[in-house]
Amino acid sequence: MFISEIYHSRQGEGFLTGTPSVLVRTSGCNLRCGFCDTPFASWNPEGKRLTVPEILDAVGQAALVELPAMQRQSAGQNSSMNDFSAGGFGWTEEAAAADEPTRHVILTGGEPMMQRDIVELCRTLHAAKFHITMETAGTIEHELDCDLMSISPKLSNSDPEIGRAGEWLAKHREARHRPEVVGQLIQRHEYQLKFVVSQPSDLDEILAYLDAVGDFDPARVLLMPEGIRQHDLDQREQWLMPLCEQHGFKLCRRLHIAWYGNSRRT
Repeated sequence: MFISEIYHSRQGEGFLTGTPSVLVRTSGCNLRCGFCDTPFASWNPEGKRLTVPEILDAVGQAALVELPAMQRQSAGQNSSMNDFSAGGFGWTEEAAAADEPTRHVILTGGEPMMQRDIVELCRTLHAAKFHITMETAGTIEHELDCDLMSISPKLSNSDPEIGRAGEWLAKHREARHRPEVVGQLIQRHEYQLKFVVSQPSDLDEILAYLDAVGDFDPARVLLMPEGIRQHDLDQREQWLMPLCEQHGFKLCRRLHIAWYGNSRRT
């Protein structure tokens, strides 16, 4: 498998926000999002080839590494995590304070579902008693061991500029919209649907996408402001929160930006 990085941090988004986790970032993606904040795993993929046993060994070592210090107050004081934990997931003070290796692994990218050995990796991590979150754009389907399928369908706001993308613009547009795949994934797994929102008009596209998906739980739909600067995220949250409340969705904050800034390996 082509791996960009493996490191210990905290989940910054979604139902498991604040949970100490080992992130396994695969390199390579079938999309080219204009707002991608990990271009080293998509636009210009970098990393090295590792076998599944080598990845498992690296995860075990990373699980023992001390977490990086946060710039702001304890994650447990943020109300968004209290909201999510009511859904059966999420950070708790007791779990975070426990002096033991983390058992949570986040498979992210790039697009981890592209990797040839992703099914074997999930099977191996599951057998080793790790909780697995799969971060995916929901364009590729596999039957695999996964505890939380975190799906981030890409809207038209993800389309890159033609001057940057070239022939990738058409490829991106063709590949990104796969509601039938998302529908199959949410039928098989515990899930969260995480939409990146740039402007209020994106909501119409989200609602149309959800209609195409079929049956879904509105409480598992997360609307996340687009941005890598805290100022931009704060501004978008002001108009995004009422939209969430109106439709029974949840606001998804990018708390890793608040804690660490837009920096790698955090």
